[in-house]
This record gives sequence, structure tokens and C-alpha cells, in this order.
Amino acid sequence: MRVFRGLPASADVPVALTIGNFDGVHRGHQAMLSRLIEAAEDLVLPPAVLTFDPHPREFFAPASAPPRLSSLRGKLEQFAAFGVERAYIVRFTSQFAALTPQAFADEVLTARLGAHWVLVGEDFRFGRGRAGDVAALRALAKRFSVEAMRTVSIDGERASSSAVREALAEADFPRAAQLLGRPFSIGGRVAHGAKLGRSLGFPTANLRLRRMPPFTGIYAVRVHGLGAAPREAVASLGVRPTVAQGGEPLLEVFVFDFDADIYGRRIAVEFLHKIRDEARYPDLHSLTRQIRRDVLRAREFFARTAPAAPAGGAPAAART
Repeated sequence: MRVFRGLPASADVPVALTIGNFDGVHRGHQAMLSRLIEAAEDLVLPPAVLTFDPHPREFFAPASAPPRLSSLRGKLEQFAAFGVERAYIVRFTSQFAALTPQAFADEVLTARLGAHWVLVGEDFRFGRGRAGDVAALRALAKRFSVEAMRTVSIDGERASSSAVREALAEADFPRAAQLLGRPFSIGGRVAHGAKLGRSLGFPTANLRLRRMPPFTGIYAVRVHGLGAAPREAVASLGVRPTVAQGGEPLLEVFVFDFDADIYGRRIAVEFLHKIRDEARYPDLHSLTRQIRRDVLRAREFFARTAPAAPAGGAPAAART
């Protein structure tokens, strides 16, 4: 997949295009990507995605913008997995926000992207003041056709980024996984930290986060990327109120029964079960005692959810 940072000066090839923020790439987004690939094959055009960074809501109201469900890298990986051949990442600026619907259709979609077929959601809005909708886009489309994607519902619930955030805030990870079509995880490269966890007897793999996550707390998790099978672990996601004042968000993961140098390794942390909220403790001794309890509760969770041994057969393999 070719990734373009910004819009090209002019289109080099005609494309089949879909437009959106695709935060989380949930099952509604996946339906759009599947339809894009299908139409692109029929039309013999490269399938392309136009997405935005930052999210328009971060541009217009940064203080009230919702937390992101996925990183830009995560979105691009999902696009590539579906077979998207081109991803255009447009930086949302005041200049871009000021484009009229006519200018967006003529200058962006036609002249600079070469769109011959465009897929949008049925609630799509575009242009200055969000003045344009699907009907307006069809009226303005001189050189491309427009298709609107209907809302996707999962067990009667609309698949949306907002619904995923709500499920994560409630620690309803099965519901979030249903909406996403996969378990929710946070990925990144393991970075050096302050080594406090090691001094307390709980060495952690640290993932630094550029933005606040959609939820915080202490969780039982699985870690992917440390071998052929995922590893069981307990994780702290948040700002570490006991040891940092106004700290930046951090994901700290204590992997059970594991000791290896993994700095720089890319891992993905899959969230399974909430243990408790973040809390501030009066001293490190109190914090250490709480971490021991957290580890115990996480191990108990994995013991409860481990597959049972087959009747009359050998016991299930020991967990790592």
C-alpha cells in the first residue's frame, strides 16, 4: 500500500475512493472497506482511502474531542489488510476546513485524487460548515459516481466509534470486540522507563502513548509479540498518580513468568478484564502491596477462564 502524506498536486491515476476518519476501523468501517475493494475490482481501479489527521473534532474542539481508538499506524495496517492500495492522509487545517463543497468535489476529489467512484457513509458531511451531504455530493459530482453506505448494526446496536468508546469505558470488552470485529488492543514499541517497577519487584514493559487512551485502570491482559503464543499479564493504563504529577499517559505491562530483554520490540496488548480503577497511594510500600493484589487477581481471572481439560484425557497444558 502506498501512503501519501497530504494531497498530490494532481492525480496520476483514476481511483475508487472512500472517505472517512476510520477511528478504530470497526465493523461499520470494515463493511465500507470491503465494498470499496469489491467496486474497485469491478471497475478495474486501484482502491484508495482518504482519511484525516488530526480528526476534525480535534481541530475544531480539542478540549472536548473524544480519545482516539487507534493510532494512525493502526489504521493504515487495517487498510492494508483489506487490500487498499493507496491511503491519502490529509492534515485537517483551517484552510482545508474552509473549502466549499464545490471546491472539495472539484479540486480535492476530481483534480487531485482522480476519483471516478466515491463511497461515503449515509451521514457524510463535507465542506465549510459541514454544508454538504450525500445529496449535495451527488449533485456536484461531474466526473465521478457516488454511493452511500448504510449503517451497520451489530445485535441491534449501530457500529460506531462512539459505541466502541462507551463499551471500553464500561470495561465491556466482549461488546467492544463485537463492534470492532476483533479484541481491542494497544500496540507499540517497548520503551525504557524509570525502572520503578523493577525496583518494586514487578519489571514492566512500557509503551508510551501520544494521547490519552479511551479508558484507564488496571487490567488482566494478553501480550502478543513475545513468542508464538500470547503471554498472560497485568497492565496499568493511565498516568500513574502515585509516582507522577501530571504525568503523560503510559501503558505498563507486567508479563507473568517472563524475563527477557524486549526493549524496542513491537507488541500488542489485548485487554480482557478490568481489575480496578487507577488510584493514588500514600507511599511506595502501599503501592507495592496493591500491585501484589492486582497480580493475584489477574492470575485468578486467567485460572477461571482457562479451557477445561478434556473429560478422561490429559490435563490442559500449563500456562506460561
